[in-house]
Amino acid sequence: MTSTGETKPGDTSRPSGNGRTLALTVCSAGIGGTFQYGYNISIINAPTSYIQSFINDTYVERWGTGLDIPQVTILWTLIVSAFSLGGLIGALLAGPMSVHCGRKNSLLVNNVFLFVGAILVLTCKAAKSFEMIILARILVGINSGVSMNIQPMYFGESAPTHLRGAVAFSSAVFTAFGIFLGQVVGLTELLGSKPLWTYLLASNTLPGLIQLLTLPWFPESPRYLLIDRGDREACLHALGRLRGGEAPVLEMEELCREQQQLVNNRSGAASKTPWSLFKDRDLRSQLRIVMAASSAMMLCGNDSIYFYASYIFLEAV
Repeated sequence: MTSTGETKPGDTSRPSGNGRTLALTVCSAGIGGTFQYGYNISIINAPTSYIQSFINDTYVERWGTGLDIPQVTILWTLIVSAFSLGGLIGALLAGPMSVHCGRKNSLLVNNVFLFVGAILVLTCKAAKSFEMIILARILVGINSGVSMNIQPMYFGESAPTHLRGAVAFSSAVFTAFGIFLGQVVGLTELLGSKPLWTYLLASNTLPGLIQLLTLPWFPESPRYLLIDRGDREACLHALGRLRGGEAPVLEMEELCREQQQLVNNRSGAASKTPWSLFKDRDLRSQLRIVMAASSAMMLCGNDSIYFYASYIFLEAV
């Protein structure tokens, strides 16, 4: 470090610039990423009774008879659960998408699921089809599944080592903010009323539109550019932009070493499959930790409270 506070080219202990590009990249990716996961969990809560009435009214128009309360509840539960099914599909798509499209482009393409889902929701009344809501929730779930996997990858590969933990943690912050804002937008005074519930479910397109307008201006993951695409010049340019100056020499050397190691591994052994990870004795302890932590987080019941809060309170009265 020089007397003026500038960073030497080989020093990666501190950022070489003010980090503005990195911070804006995190905001742009997060608002259309894990923010959507939290937002789409909470917005389904407010219009519970309206959607149930729509299901029953649609069924009456089709068949001339209404549904019993348990039957409506089953269809409502299917609409809610479709989000989780879509999340599973999105998680499976995230890996191939991140390699073929890149981290940034995958997040941009991922918004297609949101927009198609919004069209289905906005037209379900005219089409008199509650099945369109189920399909829309599956598409929204796919969007969330993709973003929850690719966004932390994009953040971890774009942030310097000393900020990697804080930047990765911001994914959880965006999720919490999405849950909070979804509850606010779902208030009756805003979009939680009977005439506007379709607009409430389609309001997730606004964060997606913000991401589409802003994220293209920010760089791709330097690691993806070098290791997956083999483009050293693009990697240097992206790394320099993210650090607010020239690309740090030590970070570039670290990426080059990782690239060489992967080349050597690919020439000497086949790439690992998911099943081979479970068979690898050296990775069993790490897999146990990840599976235990993830299972505890997913099975603790938080999401069910967000999904069914209004329904639970109405049944308790």
